[in-house]
Amino acid sequence: MQVKTNYPKLKKPEKIKGQIVKEERTLNIFDKYLSLWVAVCIIIGTAVGYFFPKASLTLGSFEVANVSIPVAIVLLLMMYPIMLKISFKEIAKVKNNQKPLWLTLGVNWAIKPFTMAFIAWLFMRFFFSSLIPVNLQTEYIAGMILLGLAPCTAMVLVWTFLAKSNINYALIQVAINDIVILILFAPLGKFLLGVTTNFPVPFDTIFYSVLFYVAIPLIFAGITRYTLIKKKGEQWFNELFIKKIEWITPTGLLVTLVLLFIFQGDKIIHYPLHILLIAIPLIIQTYLIFYIGYFGAKRLKIPYSEAAPSAFIGASNFFELSVAVALILFGMNSGATLATVVGVLVEVPVMLSLVKIMKVNRAKFEFGGV
Repeated sequence: MQVKTNYPKLKKPEKIKGQIVKEERTLNIFDKYLSLWVAVCIIIGTAVGYFFPKASLTLGSFEVANVSIPVAIVLLLMMYPIMLKISFKEIAKVKNNQKPLWLTLGVNWAIKPFTMAFIAWLFMRFFFSSLIPVNLQTEYIAGMILLGLAPCTAMVLVWTFLAKSNINYALIQVAINDIVILILFAPLGKFLLGVTTNFPVPFDTIFYSVLFYVAIPLIFAGITRYTLIKKKGEQWFNELFIKKIEWITPTGLLVTLVLLFIFQGDKIIHYPLHILLIAIPLIIQTYLIFYIGYFGAKRLKIPYSEAAPSAFIGASNFFELSVAVALILFGMNSGATLATVVGVLVEVPVMLSLVKIMKVNRAKFEFGGV
């Protein structure tokens, strides 16, 4: 079954002197300039929060149990198109090619959360301890841990596409990863946040966050997918329906960022250096996890088409979920929420460099049919 994604666009092949030049895979305008859009949202949100403080107070009044109702609605809508791309029929096919999946699960859940917790703790408590107040160190560590607990979903399809590798297998990895998140995110989150920050994390708070932002969209998306494919066909669903509604995810992300930075304006103005200091351990973690997946794939003799998504999914982050959980646990004004948003800011340029690394080293993943 061919699974089509509408993220990137293909440039039409051109003929040169009777030869056909290979098509080039490119990002659409949103994905290509995501870091720019995030920066613009930071500026807009910070400006609104600083010059119009009543806006922050008004938005803050729509809150239940430390959860901003406007942000929760936008985040929930943002998850829905992501989950629509998950095909449970594809998951069943994984038994024919299990090595890439086991590599992904091992890196994502046995390594990544723990390396992120250690790197965040090391940089905040030691290297940057004289530059950042202790209370903010704790919150930044917490935000980075939440990023480390959320391996990528939708964006890994973009990186896989650009690397000219197996997007169908990437989709399988995404689907299984979302199911594993439901099981492991809460217990690992409680453990790592407790060990590194001494923050008393209620297990049920994290669990219900994952339930609300992953399970509910996943269930409704599954019902939608089954119903529409049965009625209209899979080609109509992938090529028309998904295409029409996928704008909701990037739009929702940008709206969420503006809302977040209306509340984060004070920190941005008073601690601009902190953005850079948070970004440094996040970038180091991204390259570390990528190369663990990269060398793991070589060791297991996984062909390039599956090796690329296996390396990408752990390196990239499910930042929508991280932001949502940070909001519920720590609130709109927290350093934890700011740290998760910095993860969005650095993601695109770093991941594009990793796509280039994979493409340059493609020949190293040719194993003679093994």
